[in-house]
Amino acid sequence: MKKRDESDRVLFAILLFVFTLLAPPASAADKPTPPALVAVFNDWRAFAEPERQKGIPDFSARAIARKAAGLPKLQARLATLDHTGWTARDLADARLVEAEMNGLDFDLRVRKPWACDPDFYATIFDEESDVPAHEGTAAETLDLFKFDYPLSAEGAASLSQRLRAVPPMLEQAHAWLAGSHAADLWRYGARAFLEQADALDALLAGTLQMRTLEGLKSANLRFAGESVRADAIAARDASRAFARWIAAQAPNKSGPSGVGKENYSWYMAHVQLVPYDWDQQAALLQRELERAWASLSLEEFRNRALPELQPIEDPAAARAFSVKKMDDLTDFIIASGFVPDKPWYRAAMKAQAMDFTPLQDRNFFTRASALDPWPLYSHFIHWTELARVKNEPDPSPIRRVAPLFNIYAARSEGFATGFEELLMHAGLYKDNPGGREIVWIMLANRAARGLASLRVHANEISLAEAGQFHSKWTPRHWADSSSKLVGFEQLLYLRMPGYGTSYIVGKALLDRLIAERAHAATLKGESVEVPKIFAAIASEGVIPWSLMGAEDAGEEKAQKSKPAQ
Repeated sequence: MKKRDESDRVLFAILLFVFTLLAPPASAADKPTPPALVAVFNDWRAFAEPERQKGIPDFSARAIARKAAGLPKLQARLATLDHTGWTARDLADARLVEAEMNGLDFDLRVRKPWACDPDFYATIFDEESDVPAHEGTAAETLDLFKFDYPLSAEGAASLSQRLRAVPPMLEQAHAWLAGSHAADLWRYGARAFLEQADALDALLAGTLQMRTLEGLKSANLRFAGESVRADAIAARDASRAFARWIAAQAPNKSGPSGVGKENYSWYMAHVQLVPYDWDQQAALLQRELERAWASLSLEEFRNRALPELQPIEDPAAARAFSVKKMDDLTDFIIASGFVPDKPWYRAAMKAQAMDFTPLQDRNFFTRASALDPWPLYSHFIHWTELARVKNEPDPSPIRRVAPLFNIYAARSEGFATGFEELLMHAGLYKDNPGGREIVWIMLANRAARGLASLRVHANEISLAEAGQFHSKWTPRHWADSSSKLVGFEQLLYLRMPGYGTSYIVGKALLDRLIAERAHAATLKGESVEVPKIFAAIASEGVIPWSLMGAEDAGEEKAQKSKPAQ
């Protein structure tokens, strides 16, 4: 019996050796991230969190000075890591960590949002963002949608603790913002706190509806304990008081709010890792604006004999139409091979089917979607990316979490914007030519608002003038410069350099990546397989376009991905 056991072990060893030889080599993504890099990353992320005093985030001058003193030490640790044995993917991960550190450096030197931007302290959110993190927020946010309702005792205690930090933080923010004179940041800054207060009002009343990856979610504090309700009321009242204070201070502010062309270009190169400076982005967006208007004109000419699209004004019929269009779009995306047929991809898209919006309440996007939701639903490919992050997290701990400082912007927003036109070219509208017109209208809108944001950052125009340009160059007068949406967008783009242009710039970088891979395939005599290109994009996670394809591009691109020495 002993001899037989020994023979079995030998046979098993031989088979294991053979299977090992026959097995495909592990990809770079399967190899663990270098422990030394992970250690620096973990220490960096802990350092990037705001200091706290008695549970309250601290943005005092002393706290910020400690950040300024500690950052160079972390940058030096990253720059002096031994890269022996690292893959190109590891080098790209290190470059991403370096970009995050550069983001804090830029904030310390230029933006100083804790001292200049009142909306830096708007931290309560009732909806999940369709990109990896909330755009333009402080380092710490309170996401109401992350709690399960009705609240458990543990959930109520956690929510109370977070809400209790809001009033004292806003009170201290008066002093932290004392030297700020960024006029436009103050003129538009009260809106976020009024919306924050409205969300807490709805939470208290049990009427809050929150958009999430899984769909609409109801939130209710009616059955919660008195403690959590009292804390919610105090946070609501503090938010409204802070909004009143901002509005009272705004008339006294007269300074510029943009970062300036030179700073903008540095931020693009060293934080966003976008290879276009201010002037190049201005040229690119101007070209896309002209292309969108010209293409829309030609599309309208081609469709001149067809009846115009009309909105469905019956709520039930409009909802049924919306759901059917989402189902058909999802089938098309999956059948075309852009994403695999996985239940959570389908669920992510289905959950975002839009409800009916009355005519008087429609903004740019709901006006477009009332005619045909496919162009906006194409942009909702965002949600499948979030579903993938949740269901198939990246093996790299650095890519598994959202990049700080909205470094994902050109990748996320550019990919979604590019997907709108890509699906049109792939044949989505072959039986619905009128929908193609909306694709071009949406592209023109994004180019117009991005161009306006560039000029605001150059301190050439005000936010009010940016809204007027944004409206003037959006076809069919669908963007109202006085609307909440236009005001929100232009303020966000002022607060986050590069976000307003990221839709068009990121789309151009997606085009570049597709072109590079298609060209490489043709040089090898291979056919261009678009689904494979998109599978490769998905496998790299939501990282800047310039860090993608390091393994495919070889040593030259790997060297470009190395952190600065």
